[in-house]
Amino acid sequence: MNKILVTGGAGFIGFHLSNLLLKNGYNVIGIDNLNDYYDVNLKIDRVKILEKQENYEFIKMDLKDKKNIDELFEKNNFDYVINLAAQAGVRYSIENPYAYVDSNLIGFVNILEACRNNPVKHLIYASSSSVYGGNKVAPFSTNHNVDHPVSLYAATKKSNELMAHTYSHLYNIPTTGLRFFTVYGPWGRPDMAYFSFTNNIMSGKPIKVFNHGNMERDFTYIDDIVEGIYKLLNKIPQKNKNWDETKDDLSSSFAPYKIYNIGNNKPVKLMDFINTLEDKIGKQAEKIYMDMQPGDVFRTYADTTDLENEIGFKPSTTIDEGLANFAKWYKEYYNK
Repeated sequence: MNKILVTGGAGFIGFHLSNLLLKNGYNVIGIDNLNDYYDVNLKIDRVKILEKQENYEFIKMDLKDKKNIDELFEKNNFDYVINLAAQAGVRYSIENPYAYVDSNLIGFVNILEACRNNPVKHLIYASSSSVYGGNKVAPFSTNHNVDHPVSLYAATKKSNELMAHTYSHLYNIPTTGLRFFTVYGPWGRPDMAYFSFTNNIMSGKPIKVFNHGNMERDFTYIDDIVEGIYKLLNKIPQKNKNWDETKDDLSSSFAPYKIYNIGNNKPVKLMDFINTLEDKIGKQAEKIYMDMQPGDVFRTYADTTDLENEIGFKPSTTIDEGLANFAKWYKEYYNK
């Protein structure tokens, strides 16, 4: 059976993706440093569920520990690597920039070097919709310029794409970068707005609504996200020796390299999202309206034409259905 490494294996997307891979017969090794950026117990509980399944192994490991990463690759002979480990969060990157350098830059170099020395069929890695920065042209296309990030987090994700391209070109490593658009759902990240909104609403605390609610997000349900990743596993990028940047897609290359947006392609107004969340929780929120935060953007909106053409990817989960599932999980997990 094919052996897959999932970095960030105790994380939100890593957990759901590992579940899907295991159900489809893959051997999965998950690594995670279990840092305390958010509740470690949530990460541990995700791992406990995965460890109940056959063909799964979890190893506590940090991407920046090059020696351990190299030994892991040498020992396991991975067929595929899915790099989801990263220091996440736009706002946190303003407070703690070095956490992003360690995980998103140094850590990713270690993964690329390990793939160079221990060749894999395909390296898939997480980028982010944040690379579009202050882009005002919508929907966001992988053909758009992404040289104007508005947060360090976004800059590190753009750097990952550049680093991956370099290794694809120099060492013929097939790489696919995925620009995720606001992923939500059960077992999600407590630092995400919808999760903190729920915490505060359930606790009777007010929620902070930035830019006075005048924002839009391309909210994408977790099951749709992992289905897209799974379908891309064997969609291995090929070199295009005739590639011409003046007329060809900027998301491809003369190297075995590809970038995709992976989003819902249906941006939702923040206030509509909050109203739906209130409905699913069964409780109204007290709202404090605030100005836009540094590093934030007004709208995200994914052009997913490439994914539709390549793998037939079309998210099917509505906000109504997705938030109902999240609210149900939240109440069960926290005994609310």
